[in-house]
Amino acid sequence: MGENVNKHEKINYVEFPAKDIKATKIFFTEVFGWSFVDYGPEYTAFSNEGIDGGFYQSDLASSTVNGSALIVFYSEDLEHTKSKIESEGGVILKPVFQFPGGRRFHFSDPNGNEFAVWSDID
Repeated sequence: MGENVNKHEKINYVEFPAKDIKATKIFFTEVFGWSFVDYGPEYTAFSNEGIDGGFYQSDLASSTVNGSALIVFYSEDLEHTKSKIESEGGVILKPVFQFPGGRRFHFSDPNGNEFAVWSDID
């Protein structure tokens, strides 16, 4: 069988709050091509997206302003990814800015969860 993906004492899974599970699934499917498996009406899971994880029903949102960890996506075409996020209802929280090693921007999903996208390609 293939390589064991569960690595001892390594980050294995991440969970995010979601006010609207259906909107969450539509957003991440349209922007990033994710697919989901539902586990009841209040939980949906994704896999093979850099890390496996899920969204659970909650009125809370994950934001760096509240001290949460920041999940950062990589893109080979930052402007195209930004455009897809905006066209699917994501909100740009911090416009594209330079940092040592590349450029990035921050956005929120339909639930208000904050993420970032970076690129090392100009």
